[in-house]
Amino acid sequence: MVLTLAGCGNAGNSTESENVDTTEKVNTEAESEEQNTEPAEGADGTEKSETKILVAYFSATGTTKQIAEQIAEVTGADLFEIMPVDAYSSEDLDYGNDDCRANREQNDSTSRPEISNTIENIENYDTVFIGHPIWWGEEPRIIDTFLESYDFSGKTMIDFCTSGGSGISTSEGNLKELCSSDVNWLAANRFSSDTDVDTVRDWVQSLGIETKNNEWRKR
Repeated sequence: MVLTLAGCGNAGNSTESENVDTTEKVNTEAESEEQNTEPAEGADGTEKSETKILVAYFSATGTTKQIAEQIAEVTGADLFEIMPVDAYSSEDLDYGNDDCRANREQNDSTSRPEISNTIENIENYDTVFIGHPIWWGEEPRIIDTFLESYDFSGKTMIDFCTSGGSGISTSEGNLKELCSSDVNWLAANRFSSDTDVDTVRDWVQSLGIETKNNEWRKR
């Protein structure tokens, strides 16, 4: 189920595991016999997907991944994990070390860690959730890389994060600055590591967005 945005000492406000496969949800649509049916593509361009919602996220230790999967579950969205070319090791995330990789990146606002995978059909999505941990009060720089890699013009976007206490307001402002002015931003939200799916469902419902999975509204 796979198909994202400060040095580090406090970057440890997030807990995150990695290496998740991109998963697309596949629906088939009946067409007239005279028409040729060509499958639409999921986020990685390999499978058919009818959903208009994408959950894109970066997760260094697994916490954000968990929330992203819950959002996808209740909305029927496609998942896309933002995967760095160079995966973050435990040493890279040693926030007590001022010279650890995460601290160096967060201290450099121009840092743009390279992403190894791509979304082949961003134009197919009307609504995009962007998920990430909080490192030193901000989104990790790889989220900035992601936002600068695609055109989100005219889309509805929702920022969400995981952290042990730091808020999302700084990240929310940063993400808005990286996108065009015609993006429709809905209210962002911070989740803790022990957030359950019912809490996620209540939040998604409060956004008032159209979802493919209607069953979640009945639970």
